[in-house]
Amino acid sequence: MDIDILVKIFQSFDIFELTSGIAQVCSTWRLAACDPLLWKTLDLSMLKSNFIKIPLEPYVYVDGRSDKTLTKVLKIALNLSKGNIQKLILHYNLYVSDDQLTYAAERCPRLKRLVMPAWNRIKKTGICSAIRMWADLESLTMPSIANPPYLMQEISRSSPPPPAPKKALKEIDEYILEKASRLREFFTCMDNSCIMCQRARNDEGLMRWYKYEEGLWKTDEVRSLAL
Repeated sequence: MDIDILVKIFQSFDIFELTSGIAQVCSTWRLAACDPLLWKTLDLSMLKSNFIKIPLEPYVYVDGRSDKTLTKVLKIALNLSKGNIQKLILHYNLYVSDDQLTYAAERCPRLKRLVMPAWNRIKKTGICSAIRMWADLESLTMPSIANPPYLMQEISRSSPPPPAPKKALKEIDEYILEKASRLREFFTCMDNSCIMCQRARNDEGLMRWYKYEEGLWKTDEVRSLAL
């Protein structure tokens, strides 16, 4: 069968079908399964962790079988992708470990966008190491920042240290504007008119994604941020 035809067929497959062993059928199928057209995006939003919430850090306990499943999918997908992945999307209930994130970072050197809503299990060294490896990273989506404070300290040194009171800004701070001037695009909402602001306000500043429909976390009024 012609490789181009196979690639078109494989483009209709989800991540489970792509990693189910099709590359082992024959050399032609493996060439098609490794085609860069299939691996611009690694969408793992179909994959969730089997977890329970716990009172101590990292505030979730993930079943070992879930970790093994994710590790297996990552190894097969990242082996087939040959370093061509530019967008990595993880489900908001997929709790990645440091080792899994590092493995992905090492094998996705061209990554431009990371969507990782759940990162309770990621330590400071893990996320900082991954970001350093992603020299081409343009977009980082982490909407469920509930517990680990360190990344915010790394990103913004201007935040007052605890126990300083929180400040509600009605206008964009000059410091923020100065930093944002270096960005190609800067989106903000100061009147709570957008859907994301309304959700955040209803959830008292912390998005509780479990309250929304399964696909709602992928939507955004900013087209470039929608999945």
